[in-house]
Amino acid sequence: MDGTAVLLTKPKRLDLADVAIEEPKASDIVVDIAFSGISTGTEKLLWSGTMPDFPGMGYPLIPGYESIGEVIEAGDDTDLNVGDTVFVPGARCFGEIRGLFGGAASRLVVPYERAIALDGGLRDDGVLLALAATAYHAMAGSIGVKPDLIVGHGILGRLIARLTILMGGDAPTVWETSAARRAGGVGYDVIDPATDERRDYRAIYDCSGDSALLDTLIGRLGKGGEIVLAGFYPDPLSFAFPAAFMREARIRVAAEWRDADLHAVRGLIENGRLSLADLVTHRRVAHRADSAYRTAFEDPACLKMVLDWSAH
Repeated sequence: MDGTAVLLTKPKRLDLADVAIEEPKASDIVVDIAFSGISTGTEKLLWSGTMPDFPGMGYPLIPGYESIGEVIEAGDDTDLNVGDTVFVPGARCFGEIRGLFGGAASRLVVPYERAIALDGGLRDDGVLLALAATAYHAMAGSIGVKPDLIVGHGILGRLIARLTILMGGDAPTVWETSAARRAGGVGYDVIDPATDERRDYRAIYDCSGDSALLDTLIGRLGKGGEIVLAGFYPDPLSFAFPAAFMREARIRVAAEWRDADLHAVRGLIENGRLSLADLVTHRRVAHRADSAYRTAFEDPACLKMVLDWSAH
């Protein structure tokens, strides 16, 4: 079995390549991918060569953990059916080629437990399931206080803001330094952080990935407040102790989503409570992957780039 995949051969060198795919086992499904998303967090680090030492790291590799497609073959030991629409959070079916995270390909073979069955009405916005689960997981670990400040109005920041309101929290303030990204707040304000004088936030969710921002955020906390590191940080983080000491600050790292988070947000999306509207802003056919990745990483107007694999 073979397919076509996005292949990073070295930093900033990306090709669309024909690849061999391992044969499925009885507990596997074969999925023809319709759409895959490009992550501006981890995938940008892989593309630029700045990803810290991470399990499975190395080149050549196939990136991607945001794929949606149709089951074309289901093993006897699976509970999915041919024709089902599924979300696939990556795959490891390419032999010696590293799958980190292995979802940016025209066809995937995965254990059926890894796939999440979706309502067939979802189209390319279905690739956002992993980011929605990431946002949900970050909030699920809270100490009962919803975020009142979110740093960064990219996809993750927008999803956390939407979930905050959905879960009954007050409308959060969102900081965004890029004027191009301040539009699109639904029920909450997006402001330039330089205009904000508030210093009593209870829960700050940082989605920026900026390793140098921690002291600034600690200075905006109220007594006993919490900072949630919801981004991915390529450089070491540090902070001055006295300000954190005076505030009895809590700092929490939000790790990646779990299966329960995926299922939870799938329910919120399919029953219409969590909207994915206006989050996918750019689309490219897969054979234009190189320019698509560069646009995703370099154009601030691009919130989410989706590759269309239909021609493959």
